[in-house]
Amino acid sequence: MFYKIFKFFCRIWYGIFFRTKVIGAENIPKDGAFILAANHMANWDPPFLGTFIDREVCYMGKEELFKNPVMAAVCRGLHVFPVKRGAADKTAIKTALKILKNGECLGIFPEGTRSKTGKIGKAESGVSLIAAMAKVPIIPAAIVNTEKIFSSAVKFPRLAVVYGKPIYFDGNTKDKDHLANFAQFVMNEIAKLKSFGESSI
Repeated sequence: MFYKIFKFFCRIWYGIFFRTKVIGAENIPKDGAFILAANHMANWDPPFLGTFIDREVCYMGKEELFKNPVMAAVCRGLHVFPVKRGAADKTAIKTALKILKNGECLGIFPEGTRSKTGKIGKAESGVSLIAAMAKVPIIPAAIVNTEKIFSSAVKFPRLAVVYGKPIYFDGNTKDKDHLANFAQFVMNEIAKLKSFGESSI
């Protein structure tokens, strides 16, 4: 219930104040598990990514967010689970796989951190590994202009979110190079969607 209420207000916030343009929402599966992979430029990105689609999205969040009891409760209400950054967190991976096994949507930012320049960064292999282990498609998505929100130049920039067509991993899950190359391929697709989104607003 908390997730739905929060999402309702996010639609008003992003839709009215930032005149968000939504492209490719028809590419989001109506049911079944999938990974929603997007670029990451601002703290606004996690709620923004899932605001304009009908599916609920689960996210990994840095474990520091869960040290405060109030923030931890908010995170759990928004389907966020903790992950240790800078290391292979087996517990977080198991949670992610469980979410997908239950037919839900898992949101991932393949870069692993926010881009400080607004440009697309290098992808980590985690998105490939989880997709391969869960045998689910990846929907690439591009977030446009969230890094400009409340900036000195523009307080309320025009935003866009672009959802691409599903991508499937069909390689060897034990081949690190293949996993890394596929993750970067996903990131390259996100970059193409971002360019398209930028030209559409």
